[in-house]
Amino acid sequence: MKFFYKTLPVFWMLLKGVLPGPWSAWMPENIPAFEGTCVVIPCRFNYPEELRPSVVHGIWYFNSPYPKNYPPVVYKSRTNIVHESYLGRTRLLGDLNTRNCTLQITRLSPELTGKYYFRGDLGGYNQYTYSEHCNLEIINKPTIVTPPEVVEGSEVELRCVVPDNCPEMKPIISWTNHEGLSQYSVYGQVEEEGSTWSLISMLKFLPSRENNHQELGCKVNYVNTTFEFDAVSILDVKYIPRIVQANSSAEVIQGSPVVLVCAVDNNPLALISWLREDDLLYEEVGGSLTLRLENVTYLQDGIYTCVAENICGKENHTLALTVMYAPWKPIVNVSVIAVEGDPVTILCSTQSNPEPIITIFKEKKVMKTVVYSSQLALEFSSVTHEDDGEYWCIAENQFGQSGSALNLTIEFAPLILPESKCTAARDTVQCICAAKSNPEAVIVFKLPTRNVTVNETDREFVYSQRTGYTITSILTLRGEVDSQLYIVCSARNLYGTKDQQLQFHHSSESPRWPQSPLSIIYLFVLCIYL
Repeated sequence: MKFFYKTLPVFWMLLKGVLPGPWSAWMPENIPAFEGTCVVIPCRFNYPEELRPSVVHGIWYFNSPYPKNYPPVVYKSRTNIVHESYLGRTRLLGDLNTRNCTLQITRLSPELTGKYYFRGDLGGYNQYTYSEHCNLEIINKPTIVTPPEVVEGSEVELRCVVPDNCPEMKPIISWTNHEGLSQYSVYGQVEEEGSTWSLISMLKFLPSRENNHQELGCKVNYVNTTFEFDAVSILDVKYIPRIVQANSSAEVIQGSPVVLVCAVDNNPLALISWLREDDLLYEEVGGSLTLRLENVTYLQDGIYTCVAENICGKENHTLALTVMYAPWKPIVNVSVIAVEGDPVTILCSTQSNPEPIITIFKEKKVMKTVVYSSQLALEFSSVTHEDDGEYWCIAENQFGQSGSALNLTIEFAPLILPESKCTAARDTVQCICAAKSNPEAVIVFKLPTRNVTVNETDREFVYSQRTGYTITSILTLRGEVDSQLYIVCSARNLYGTKDQQLQFHHSSESPRWPQSPLSIIYLFVLCIYL
């Protein structure tokens, strides 16, 4: 969009007022102008009222107020003799007789940049060079004024300022590369300060992060000329960080390396942090942050959050890191000792990911199984001696297996085993009493008809052997078998006593008995006793 303003006819007129002293002047301290164009320097001077000159002349000097230094003459009203640099370039717009020393310079070039002084010539010795001066700056681009801070979503105004101090040439301002801005509008105005004029074009819009680093141009043209002056402003848009790249939730195998990346679009640079749950792991100012986990373990399983924060706000991204691993060695009861009839629970627990299959075995027999659980309980409402033994708890998933063993010991009253019996031959009786118990039973052979009791302390008649919870005692008697003879096997421990009459079985073969003199003597003594 372009703006064109007509110059007021009084452009070069000075502000009305009284100058501060008898020899004093007023002119703008600084005035800019584009190369190749023209400039009007407003000027007003004063001198003592009593002089009353009939004609007033004046001279403009460049860069020095002292004639003895022979400064370049910019303009001279008496002779029109000027320095070659100003030939055909200067003319006086003001009327010296009315104390107006306004000067116009055309076809400006860079070497004309500098200080301009006015000297009043009232005739005779009444000549005075005023210390007040004007700094002329020859420029080749307009000034783009941006606000101190441009924030996304907050309306911003850019100003393109162009000097407008040449009545003969009027600038036209246009903006470039602004069409994609959100809700933009352009308008213009003229500003005057110290009798110097500026044409200003204002561009308003709502900035976004997409506009960051965008170049906006201001272009100045003059009608019927080829003059063109350009300036560019690069937008520095501040905005809330946006996480543009980050890992999704993932499952990894224990021992694997893990790399978590968090890339952020931000301006200004954000403080990027990686947290696990509420624990800060790593932070750094920048555009991205990578968290490396070597040989990840189950302890690093959890919720990870990337947080990016700057002065405009913050954003975060959360992911779940699931560490998969084989079951730990199961935790089981310590070895259990129970009394037959008691309730007993075997508890097996472990930890793994995913949850394991847990099985409790006894002698390779599956006692109980649970699928996808971290613990298993095998319950006995009333244990028997048959539940005694070693148990194994095995936990397994697709990443491996682990096991633990425990012993269940059952204490119970004696049981007389079926192999308990008596075998009679022609002159020998051999009785076997086998009892199973825990703790071990004491076996006694009773002969009620003869009021005799024999146990393993009577080594000449009883021999015992032990296997596990079973004790087997063998009673051997020699002599003719009494038809009234019967033998009772009695087994006793702290939980009870079990008596059982042994059945007789007759054998056609004589039982084998070690034939030695000592055994014959033992048998003879027994017969006398009986």
